[in-house]
Amino acid sequence: MMDNRSLLEKADLQLSDLLTDGGLLTEAQAMKFLRVMIDQAVVTKIATVKPMKSHKEEIDKIQFASRILRAGSEGIALAESDRAKPTTDKVELDAQLFKAEVRLTNEVLEDNIERGTLRQTVMTLMAERIATDMDEVVVNGDTTSTDPFLAQFDGILKQSTSNTVDAAGARLTKTVLKDTFRAMPNPFRKGKRLLRFLTSSNAEIDYRDSLSDRATEVGDRALINDQPIGYSGIPVLDVDVMPEDQGTGDKTSVILTNPKNINVGIWRQIRIETDKLIREGVMLIVASLRFDCKYAHEPATVKTYNVLAA
Repeated sequence: MMDNRSLLEKADLQLSDLLTDGGLLTEAQAMKFLRVMIDQAVVTKIATVKPMKSHKEEIDKIQFASRILRAGSEGIALAESDRAKPTTDKVELDAQLFKAEVRLTNEVLEDNIERGTLRQTVMTLMAERIATDMDEVVVNGDTTSTDPFLAQFDGILKQSTSNTVDAAGARLTKTVLKDTFRAMPNPFRKGKRLLRFLTSSNAEIDYRDSLSDRATEVGDRALINDQPIGYSGIPVLDVDVMPEDQGTGDKTSVILTNPKNINVGIWRQIRIETDKLIREGVMLIVASLRFDCKYAHEPATVKTYNVLAA
């Protein structure tokens, strides 16, 4: 019977694409792969995720966009021109199909260090990776993209057009966040405790560093502690998939909105199915889902662009 070291060497040859440094696992790690942490989904965790009853579904919305009270006179009805009615509108979700496929040979399934449990490990990792990939297209989707994955639908960056701010190449500081907040229409500022700033990792680091320059307890906490930071009571969230290569190649963006304004419609849940190609000796693992993303009310969002992220 092979000892653990021999088994690891054999596994390393067959699964070298799972190892990033070319090294062997230690004896203490012999029965499990080290699961590399991937970027964690952020946006889809805080957005409104709703099951769709069909592959297309409309979100109805209604509001009084302006003043409805008028000066009144006793015993006299308001003139027809003074009567108010709510404004109604619809947003359509149109679920697009996404797939992932992994193939494992019988030899890999038999000889790897996890032996009979590799299949389940791979399926679990696929589900975790899919959550992050959903975040990527929800944020960066663009129907004009040359990347077929991102071209399925427009994401929240592309959809944010009503209220925009040009940071003109500045790093993320309280001034940039102040300008972003001031660009939010007044009716949507009132519930600011529900708002969130969504930005890239480097931009969040820059803002945290700018706070640490203050010779106060707040500055110390921003520098030393791994705690969420904010502006005017609004959390600033680090979104791993937020691009940092916009503009001249070193810029990013900030989105300010209530995350519940982001609607992710899923026509059906992630389906992971397996099959075997007997002649080839291959196990197939195929994942698929259909989803779309739309703002429920796009004017209730602000996008600040040209934020330096280098």
